[in-house]
Amino acid sequence: MIRILIVAVLVALLGAPAHAQSTPPALPAGMTQQQFDALVDAISNSVAEKLKAEGATAPAAAPPATAPPVAKPAASDSKGKGSKPPPGPKIVKVPPKEGPNAFTVFFERADAVLSATPVMLGQLGSIPGRLDRSAQGGRGAGGFLLLLGIIAAVAVAAEAMLRQVLASVRGRLAAKVAPEHGLHSLASLGAVAALDGLGVLVVWLVCHAAAGAWFAGGAPQDRFAVAVLTAIWEWRLFVLLFRVVLQPDMPAARLCTAGDREARLMYGRISAVLLLMATGRLLMAVLRALGTSPDALASYQIMAAAIYLLAFLWMAYGSRESARQWFGGLAVVAPVMGLVGRHWIPGAPLFFAGLAVTLSYGAISGRPNTGQAMALTLELVVGLLLFETFMQAFVRRLDSQLKGRTPAGDTPKLPDVVARCVRVAVLIGVVVAIAQSWVVGVLGLVDESGWAALTHSSSTAAVTLFIAFVVWELFKYATDPYMARKSKDPAAAIADGDAAAGPASRISTMMPLLRRAAAVLIVLIAVMIALGDFGIDITPLIAGASVFGIAISFGSQTLVRDIVSGLFYLSDDAFRVGEYIDAGRAKGTVEGFTLRSIKLRHQNGQVHTIPFGQLGQITNFSRDWITTKFNLRFARDTDLEKLRKAAKKIGMEVAELPQFKDEILAPFKMQGVADIVENAVLVRFKFTAKPGNPAAIQREAVKRLMSTLPGLGIEFAKEGARVVLQTSGPVDAIQPQPDGTPGPEKPAPGKPAPALAAG
Repeated sequence: MIRILIVAVLVALLGAPAHAQSTPPALPAGMTQQQFDALVDAISNSVAEKLKAEGATAPAAAPPATAPPVAKPAASDSKGKGSKPPPGPKIVKVPPKEGPNAFTVFFERADAVLSATPVMLGQLGSIPGRLDRSAQGGRGAGGFLLLLGIIAAVAVAAEAMLRQVLASVRGRLAAKVAPEHGLHSLASLGAVAALDGLGVLVVWLVCHAAAGAWFAGGAPQDRFAVAVLTAIWEWRLFVLLFRVVLQPDMPAARLCTAGDREARLMYGRISAVLLLMATGRLLMAVLRALGTSPDALASYQIMAAAIYLLAFLWMAYGSRESARQWFGGLAVVAPVMGLVGRHWIPGAPLFFAGLAVTLSYGAISGRPNTGQAMALTLELVVGLLLFETFMQAFVRRLDSQLKGRTPAGDTPKLPDVVARCVRVAVLIGVVVAIAQSWVVGVLGLVDESGWAALTHSSSTAAVTLFIAFVVWELFKYATDPYMARKSKDPAAAIADGDAAAGPASRISTMMPLLRRAAAVLIVLIAVMIALGDFGIDITPLIAGASVFGIAISFGSQTLVRDIVSGLFYLSDDAFRVGEYIDAGRAKGTVEGFTLRSIKLRHQNGQVHTIPFGQLGQITNFSRDWITTKFNLRFARDTDLEKLRKAAKKIGMEVAELPQFKDEILAPFKMQGVADIVENAVLVRFKFTAKPGNPAAIQREAVKRLMSTLPGLGIEFAKEGARVVLQTSGPVDAIQPQPDGTPGPEKPAPGKPAPALAAG
């Protein structure tokens, strides 16, 4: 109590002058402002602790600001003094959330849903009784269901009968559906699909006529009958899409790659599964119309999910070979489809199991949009498959790169480019639609406004990237004809002993470099615009890239020299792809180049990679024309005029050969005697041809010389000296010489024998 009185007296003595005077009094002698504040805090804390100990409510402690408003000391007095330390972190204690956790709630909901199963089954069992109108003078349940079954059977039978009636017409049209017929096949394909659609139209007419004739009222029977007939028509409409693709009874008009047995099997199983799904949706609508409780509806959804899963597994395993063939045919253009076909098992069962589990979870957790999201996902995935099938069939009939299916060449055409762009756009739309249905409708991660805000910038960026993709595809299509293509690989060219084809044009040589530069430019611009759409400031990125480029240019002078030298070599048209050049250090055929180096293929197979900065002087052996000269050795007594005429004739024959007709510029001929050596005459031959394959022309000419000259008495020179020895006496017989040539003839009577001759 004494402490309390002392504190009260100090507060009264120090606080009264603060209200009475406008000028604050001086601090107590020998005490600074910080010491005074610390004293007041200590006294306040002491009083508060004392009051708490006595069980009283602590009075509001006066903060330091309520101290006497004394004059602050000068800056020079307080400088160097330590300031008041900041208060410590505030600890906030959050009480634990009351009530059961999410898992407990989920299991409680599951128990309630399972408990409502008898109610759901009772509601389903009460449907026939509710349809009984015999007490009101109407149809009984049995007669009503019998009439409804007859109408459904008549509708389906009418579709089948119409198809049989039109079988001959459909057969004639199917004969013209093959892709080889081009645009005419599209018209035939559309006509076949229209005839198949007539059967569905007949189903619609029968169902609507029956609804108008027997079920036009508003009674439960009438509403149920209209729902059943509408479900039948929708079922046949969905089946029509698969009939157009699979054509189980008409292989010539089939759009997918599948055998007859596989197509019929898959079509039958798909029809059964679609009928089951239509029945399930009909019963769900009936239960809702009967006012079934939410738990009972959830119980029905779980039961339907299990039945759907069994049906899908039955279809997936039974049609695995059909799916493998179908997806394998689509893999020619879309490799992802081939991957799905190869892993159909276990891919498809896992996908269907995931959908069933998700539907069950949504039913238990009370998320009504789960079923809609599951149905939308399944429809979009199946729709994507059908779209890809129709797209490939359409493009294949216009002009495509699919070998063996169109009369077109193996190069991509404009329809292929448009198809790739449309395919990417559709795929993006499908992914966004599925993501929105699950993120917003099922998982509830964001609401509609949040999703719109989330996808606003991303959608703009996606459109930018898609436009960049379209620009690149069009640029690649426009430049593809100028890309140099090899008719043989290097191994085949080496085996032939010469180049596989003539050199490429100048634009074909530079096109790979231009395409790489354009690709980098398009990617950079698209990425910059996309980052700007996300709200990222790209100015620092551009500045940083500039600084980085300057640093690279100063730090890698050799690299810069190689790149600049390569640009000048290309601008000077010093070489092209396919040309044979001599670079001093190496020689060979130009196979390709990058920004800084060139690749030369030596005739022995080695590949030389030389930086442009070290290339130096270039000698090009493949530009415009080439004159080939070579020497052959003939006997010294050869008739040169006869040899000249024979060589000229052979040159004219070689120039008329189809494989050399467009290559020879000046025909093969004898140029003259180049030298006389020992026992031979060295004769030079030459011809002028386009660069590319002069060795083949030379081989053909030499081969014809070897086969023609011996018949004209012209012999090639042989190694060694020829010695003829003749005595003065008569020669009884002709003796062969050591080299196989016949000996000298017997001299005529009265003539002297020849002297010794050395040849």
